[in-house]
Amino acid sequence: MADPSPSPPTAASASDALLAPDATLPAAAPDLDKEFGFQRAELGKEKLAGTVGFHERHVFLCYKGPEEWPSHVEASESDHLPRLLAAAIKARKPNLKKSTKLTICEGEDGTESSLGDVLIFPDMIRYRELTHLDVDNFVEEVLLKDTEWLPGSPEAIKGSYVFVCCHGSRDKRCGVCGPALITRFKEEIEGQGLDGQVAVSACSHVGGHKYAGNVIIFSPDAKGEVTGHWYGYVAPDDVPVLLRQHIGQGEIVGHLWRYASPSNYYMG
Repeated sequence: MADPSPSPPTAASASDALLAPDATLPAAAPDLDKEFGFQRAELGKEKLAGTVGFHERHVFLCYKGPEEWPSHVEASESDHLPRLLAAAIKARKPNLKKSTKLTICEGEDGTESSLGDVLIFPDMIRYRELTHLDVDNFVEEVLLKDTEWLPGSPEAIKGSYVFVCCHGSRDKRCGVCGPALITRFKEEIEGQGLDGQVAVSACSHVGGHKYAGNVIIFSPDAKGEVTGHWYGYVAPDDVPVLLRQHIGQGEIVGHLWRYASPSNYYMG
């Protein structure tokens, strides 16, 4: 995932996104869309606010791609790095100063983040090239003691980061909705000149398949403070709204909102 530039998009730069043509569902046949995609009967039926478990820190491990992730990639015997990292975090859970969630995101996708890179939010730092041999020391130093991992040095990351659940082997709804949203985000980011300011990546299961498309946005506010906002029932036509209203103006898109981490408020 490429590093966005220091300055997030302004409201003016993102507002024209609403003028973009409607997106279609390029990867799904009409029957798939009706059963698993944006036309499925369950879409929009449930209240979204508060549908995410409490956590204060979100760790993303860049590892392979959605088409290679098994259903439970964090428990896969053949995927040593995510399995060991998940186990190390779980083992230290009672002693962690911050409640921590682990998610896998796409690695080696032609961007700056590659296999083994770790992104930590809302800290906005990246460690590069973690291996399965480093996991225990990394978790101990960085996540437990809140110090630096000595074999690597933390890199500050800036701008806005968007993660879209595309974990099709875990649930078909995410496998149908996620890739279409990734496509729309990339089109809008390029079309609105937001390259280098907003980065988008596929991620693994985040909970709440029935709320697909599931999107998480980490973006700085006017004070530079970063919060991770979760959205559900996101459709391609919602993408320009998220870019304009959430990232550009710092305003929550209320009818799609699920959760904020760190959780400073609740939208009932």
